[in-house]
Amino acid sequence: MIKVLANDGIDKSAEEALKAAGCEVDTNHYDGAELIAKLKEVNAVVIRSATKLTAEIFEGINGGNLKLAIRAGVGIDNIDIPAGEKAGVTVTNTPSASSDSVAELALGHMFSVARHIGITNVTMREGKWEKKNYKGVELDGKTLGLIGFGRIARSLAKKAEALGMKVIYTDLLGKVAGYDQFKHCAKDDVLKDADFVSLHIPFDKQAGATIGSKEFAQMKDGVYLINCARGGVVDEAALITALDNGKVAAAGIDVFEKEPTDNTVLINHPKVSVTPHIGASTGEAQKRIGAEVVDLITNFSF
Repeated sequence: MIKVLANDGIDKSAEEALKAAGCEVDTNHYDGAELIAKLKEVNAVVIRSATKLTAEIFEGINGGNLKLAIRAGVGIDNIDIPAGEKAGVTVTNTPSASSDSVAELALGHMFSVARHIGITNVTMREGKWEKKNYKGVELDGKTLGLIGFGRIARSLAKKAEALGMKVIYTDLLGKVAGYDQFKHCAKDDVLKDADFVSLHIPFDKQAGATIGSKEFAQMKDGVYLINCARGGVVDEAALITALDNGKVAAAGIDVFEKEPTDNTVLINHPKVSVTPHIGASTGEAQKRIGAEVVDLITNFSF
């Protein structure tokens, strides 16, 4: 019997499908030494954002039964892949299941910052009627610049195009075939020409933040920044400075350098729309992710 640990939970339909396939499924959450001990017992582990599978954890379970580690989502930056491979563990993810959900949240943040939806929710609940203070901008006719052009960015590009936005993008792999309606540009040109900049890239610990003081200086005055990708790709201190001096008109942020975040200055900033890393948190996405997890486990050679 294949033993599966879903350490950050899993959609009920996926849990039932795994059990129907003859798997034993544990949906409890474990940390530290308890997690290491549990991982030695199971054949597969499924995690989301809360669990970090570090080199120390993989070293601790080396020689155990674990053969497969699945990140139920797009990014795999919370799994030390080389350490996993060294321990004989295959590391994989569910890259396509949550694309539309994350793209819709990014679009939601774009509307929120363009029309002051987040801050006016706050001020009205404080008994204030500050209609004259919140003149917004329309998305129609604006240029959306995408840093990274993977599945999520492509989904967002199509939605933005339907709203009348011009979409430009940059990607390490160059121009992406089949998307000729969107203009591929150098990163510097995307930063320079975009009215809205949305990030769709992983965090590289060695390289550090992709967007910092230098990049903000390249952007238009009054640019809008959206980050539903990964914490760390934006230098939070540099972002706060750019918000304070008006370089950035507003920002929509779903991911943070530290999670749960303790950056109270950022999350309480009147020009920021914030959510607690909920890009993939829709019922539809979790069902798709769960189905992909089931396929990965049931088709794996343990």
